Amino acid sequence: MRLDLRSSLLPAALVMLAAAAAAPAAGQGRAERAAADTPATLLVPDQVWTGTDPVAHPGWVVLVSGDRIAAVGPRAQVRAPAGATTIALPGTTLIPGMIEAHTHMFLHPYDETSWNDQVLKEPLSLRTARAVNHLRATLMAGFTAARDLGTEGAGFADVGLRQAIDEGIIPGPRYFVATRAIVALGAYGPKGFDDRWEVPQGGEEAAGVDDIERVVREQIGKGADWIKLYGDYRWGPNPGAHATFTEAEMQRAVEVAHGAGVPVAVHAQTPEGMQRAIDAGVTTIEHGDFGTLKEFREMADKGIFYIPTVAAGYSIAEYGGWKPGDPEPASMQAKHASFQAALASGVQIGAGGDVGVFTHGDNAKELVLMVQYGMTPLQALTAATVTNARMLGWQDRIGSVQPGLYADLVALTGDPTRDIAATTRVAFVMKNGTVYKRP
Repeated sequence: MRLDLRSSLLPAALVMLAAAAAAPAAGQGRAERAAADTPATLLVPDQVWTGTDPVAHPGWVVLVSGDRIAAVGPRAQVRAPAGATTIALPGTTLIPGMIEAHTHMFLHPYDETSWNDQVLKEPLSLRTARAVNHLRATLMAGFTAARDLGTEGAGFADVGLRQAIDEGIIPGPRYFVATRAIVALGAYGPKGFDDRWEVPQGGEEAAGVDDIERVVREQIGKGADWIKLYGDYRWGPNPGAHATFTEAEMQRAVEVAHGAGVPVAVHAQTPEGMQRAIDAGVTTIEHGDFGTLKEFREMADKGIFYIPTVAAGYSIAEYGGWKPGDPEPASMQAKHASFQAALASGVQIGAGGDVGVFTHGDNAKELVLMVQYGMTPLQALTAATVTNARMLGWQDRIGSVQPGLYADLVALTGDPTRDIAATTRVAFVMKNGTVYKRP
C-alpha cells in the first residue's frame, strides 16, 4: 500500500513520541541497549519456520528476552519466566525477519516521478522526508533489515538516516548503506543536457585506477557499509548496456574496499560487465539480466551472490503499458532465461527487488515474482532470510530463528513455505525485541 506523504508525515511532536519506542538498526544505539532490560515475551503462532529447516513446525513458540531470542521449540518445552508477556498470533507462521537486499530509500516509483526529475528537481529535504517514510514502510512490511545501494543524487544522507535509526529517533530496518554509487565518468545520468552545463549526477563519478581508489576511500571514510559500482550501463553510441570500468579499475576498487572489510556490490546486466566483476572478486552482482550459465557458474565457484531484482524490470514493463497476459517484451524474456540459468548454476541467490523503482512496502513483490520465475516458495523465503543474512555477513546475528540471535521476527498469515503470497500478509513485526506491528 502506498503512503501519501501529506497524510503520513506526523507532526514533529508525534514523531518524537513514536520514536521513543523505536529500536536501532545495525548499531548499538540507546534504544537497543534499553531493549535488553525489557521483560521476556512469549510469541505463540500456529507454527514456526526457523529458516534452517525445510518445513514449518506446528505448535512451536519463540521466547524473546530483551533484544535476543532466548528459546524456540514446542510449547511444552519452552518455559517463560514469571512476568513474561504472551502474544498470541493465531493463524500465522512465525519466520525470521525478512531482509531486503537491494533498495533505494531516496527513490519513489517512476510512474509517479521520473528518475531524472527526482535527481534534479526534488529538494534533498523532501527526498529525506520520503526516505523516512520508506524506511518505516519497509519495516512494517516485515523486512527488518535492508541494504540501500545508492542514494541516487542524495549524497551521504543515508548515513544520517542510519544513525537516526540506531539512536531510536525514527523507526526502520537494520540499515546497511552504500552512500553514492560509483559510476564511470561520462557513463551515468541524468543525460541529454546542453554540454555547457555541469549537470548533477545520480552517482559519484570516477575515472582511472587512482581516482577510483580515492573515491572508494572517501566513501568508506564517510560511513559506507558497502561500495556500489556500476559495472555496465547504457552509454556510448550503440544501444544497450556496455561495460564501464576497466578490469584494473574494478580490481583496485575491490582491493581497497576489502582492505577495510567493506564488501562490494556491482550493477551488471551484460556478460562482459558480470565477467569483470567476477574476475575482480566482488561480493554481489545485481541484475544480471543477460547473464548466461557460464557467468553464474563462475559466480557459484567463487562464492559471489546473485541479486536478480526481478521486480524492477517487471515494474518498468508495467509502466510502459505491459500487462500480465500480454506477450512479454524482449527484456522480460531475457530475464526469464537468465533467472533459469542462475537456478541451474547453483549460485547463491538472494532477494532484492530494486525497491524505489516500485513502491516501498511492496518488497515481497520480488519473492512472489521469483516463484513465478521458477523458484519454490521455500527457496524464495530462504533467499530473503538465510541467504541474505549470509550475504551481509550477519548470519550469526539475523536471518534465522535460533537462540542467541537478535529477535527480528515476523508473523505471516498463512504458510509462506507453501504459499509465497503469505509474505504479503504481515500480521506482526518485531525488531530487536521491540514490537512494531501486532494484530
